[in-house]
Order: sequence, then structure tokens, then C-alpha cells
Amino acid sequence: MNVMNDNEATLKDVIISIRDYLKELKQKVFLIFSFTILFLIIGYFYSLSREDTYVATISFIVEDNAEGFNLSSVSGMASQFGFDLGGNSSSSFSQQNVIELLKSRRIIESTLNQYSIISNVNSKLLNHYIEINNLIKDSLLININEKYIDSITTVVWMEIIKEKLNLTYQNDDASILNLNYVSLSPEFAKTFSEGLIHQMSEMYSEYQTEKTRFSLNNLQDRSDSIFNELQQAEKKLARVKDRNTRVITSSGRLDEIKYMREVKVLNAMYLEIVKNLEILKMTLLEDTPIIQVVDYPILPLQSLKRPTIFSMLIFGLLGMFIASFIVLLRKLIKDTLEELA
Repeated sequence: MNVMNDNEATLKDVIISIRDYLKELKQKVFLIFSFTILFLIIGYFYSLSREDTYVATISFIVEDNAEGFNLSSVSGMASQFGFDLGGNSSSSFSQQNVIELLKSRRIIESTLNQYSIISNVNSKLLNHYIEINNLIKDSLLININEKYIDSITTVVWMEIIKEKLNLTYQNDDASILNLNYVSLSPEFAKTFSEGLIHQMSEMYSEYQTEKTRFSLNNLQDRSDSIFNELQQAEKKLARVKDRNTRVITSSGRLDEIKYMREVKVLNAMYLEIVKNLEILKMTLLEDTPIIQVVDYPILPLQSLKRPTIFSMLIFGLLGMFIASFIVLLRKLIKDTLEELA
């Protein structure tokens, strides 16, 4: 029975305490309202002070383990000339590698060195970036001293990968990647993000097809050499035939037979090399590209800036919470001191 009375007394004390705190809040409603209005004003000016930022998003797919064209059927003839046409190739450009490479200094610096027209000004993307983000005064933008280029590029690169560039998977099930780039200029965001993808594709093309291109160039040189030899042999054969028009003996036709045999051999070699050249050209097409773009950013881009009313609402709620917390804390301290007195 005493336990029940104690529980009732405790519950009653809690209810009384809550009622007292609510009463305190009502008494201080003007203070809370003032705080709320103050923070609403702060939220308004905070929203005005923030610049519009835009995000450009490119969706793309990375081909893992891209297979090269099968050259086993023609490698025999090519090996006779000392060329290695290669076999099936596999790419080291996995999705995770591509994410890291897109953030690498080499790719970003190559993109920044590209020229583009933004706001009717044709200049390097590096200069556009410096001007948009106010990194250097306009008077210094026209001619940046060469000895400072590396330092400036390093600063820009670090700022881009830490604050502006983000690569994520579109969802857990798909292998589609999203490249997001944030900028104060929607034109720059679109141009720079597209430039990154282009530079990445160029790098892949050079890396993935380097061996094939080397073989192609050498085989092309060999083809030109054999073609020249074939032309010379055909001219010699024609001259011998003209000279032997009235010759009846076999001994007089030995040179003609020799040049006919040479022409036949060179012609067979030339035809085989031409076939291999065509297959190598097909291989280059099979090797690229590693990156296939699904969606490009389209102007106008989405602004990341919150509406002014949203900022005012958040700041207003924050002000009301802070004021209420202060009022309740003062009430708690006051009651505690009275109990101890």
C-alpha cells in the first residue's frame, strides 16, 4: 500500500514539475519569440550571403576486363616478320581504378589545360577556374608566371578532389557510376565534367592499345617496304619481257622467269600483310572505349542552394530551441538552489 502511495506521489511530482516548466515557458514566451525572430533574420541574411552552386552529373559505365580481338588466326604470318600482334587482352581499368584515376593529378591537370569558351571568353579551364573562384586578382589572371603554374595547379587539384568532385555508384545493384562536379558556374561545371570523361577515355585508348598500335605502325612500314620492292620487281619484269620479245631459247628467258617468281612471292607477302593490317585496325576499334557515357549534364543545371524560406525556417526553429533550452535550464538551476537552501 505504501509502495502504491509512493508511486502516486512520484507521478504527481513529475506532472507538477512538467506543469511548472510549461508555465515558465509561457511566462517567457516573449523572450522565446524574440530569439526566434532574431534567428529568422540571421537565416535570411545567411541565405542571401550564400552564392548559387550548381552540380553537373555524368552517368557512365566502365567495361571491366575488356577483351581484345582474337588474332590467333593471323599471328603465324606476322611472327615471320618479327611482329607480335598480341592475343586477348584484359584491362586493368576496373571501376575502382577508374574512380581513383579520375581524381588523379594527371587527368585533372590535362583537363584544366584544355581551352573552352565560358561566358564568351576563350581560355584554359584553369584560368576560368581561377577567375570563377577568385583565387587570383583579375590583373594577374592574364599572364600567370610559368614558375607558379605547378603550385597553382596543385592548389586547384587538391581543392577539386576534396570539395568539388565526387564519384559514386548510381545504386547498389547497377554498375553505373555518377561523376558529380560542383561549381559556381553551371557552364564550367558542365564543360569540366565532360572534359574529365574525355581525358579518361583518351588515357585508356593510349594505354589499352599501345601494343597494338606499335605493331600496326611497324607492320605498316613493312607493308610500304614490300610494296616498293614489288613495284621495282614488276618494272624489271616488264623490261625483261620487252627485251625478250623475239627470244626463243630458254636461256634467254631466265631473267624473266626469275622476276616472275620474285613478283609472285612479293605479291603474296604484300597481300598477307595487308590482311593483317586490316585485322589490326579492327583490333584498335575493339579495344576502345572503356567508358560509355549514359547521360551528359544538360543546361540549366540544378542549383544546390536552398530556398531562402528554408534557411529562415531552420534558423527560426534553432532560435526557438536555444531560447527554450535557456529558459528551462535557468528554471532547473533556480529550483535546485531553492531545494539546497
